[in-house]
Amino acid sequence: MDTVLKLQFSQLVAAYIFVVLVLVIVRRKGIPREKEILIATIRMTLQLVLTGYVLVYVFGSPSPMITLVILSAMEIFAVHNIIQRTKILLPFRLKRIIAFSMITGTVSCLLYFLLIVVGINPWYDPQYFIPLAGMLIGNSMTGISLGVGNLLEGMTSKKHLVEGALMLGATPKMATKEIVNNAFDSAILPTINSMVGMGIIFLPGMMTGQILSGTSPVTAIGYQIAIMMGILGSVSITVILFLHLGYRSFFNEQSQFVELEEATK
Repeated sequence: MDTVLKLQFSQLVAAYIFVVLVLVIVRRKGIPREKEILIATIRMTLQLVLTGYVLVYVFGSPSPMITLVILSAMEIFAVHNIIQRTKILLPFRLKRIIAFSMITGTVSCLLYFLLIVVGINPWYDPQYFIPLAGMLIGNSMTGISLGVGNLLEGMTSKKHLVEGALMLGATPKMATKEIVNNAFDSAILPTINSMVGMGIIFLPGMMTGQILSGTSPVTAIGYQIAIMMGILGSVSITVILFLHLGYRSFFNEQSQFVELEEATK
């Protein structure tokens, strides 16, 4: 289990044949995705190469300040990405709720996971802190993006039902309960589906990476189970925080429904 096959440059280049294959397929089918595929491939390659060299330096010079700076950068890019994915102009209050939910949910779960579950020492050990933070933040970003999209869609398409419930005396919380629950369900469904197929349909990335690097599968399984619990908790907490605070953005102080355009002003 200690032998690690190191990829040579020529072997790495050979892997790009799959990109060429996809480009040929989309070209023949007339699907206009060549530009996006090329940009995504180049961007992924440059980002990973840069990240690799940065991590070599960070792992060799562990520092709490550097670890916190990297964590902050991850959070900022994640929040920016969530807002960018939403094609509707969001009011400032909703953007602030997204940022608060992401930071509160991911950081609380990350600290619990690192200090209680894994028990790293020192707490800022970048070898554990940064990869685990990336997994929790990345999955939470996906979950909250789905939550934002479904909340906006539900509030728009079911506006008449919400206003009808308000007219019958329901509170904003009661009137939006179904919309909020559906948004939460849609947001955590990918994580649940991933857990159901894990180990039978596919081997997750973290576990695969550990096994390829020579770690015992039993050890890799232990880490994978633990990180999936952390991801489930992080996604659930960030999404529920956002939805619990976010639906209120659609109501004024008199509990009247307001259009998103009005809330943006």
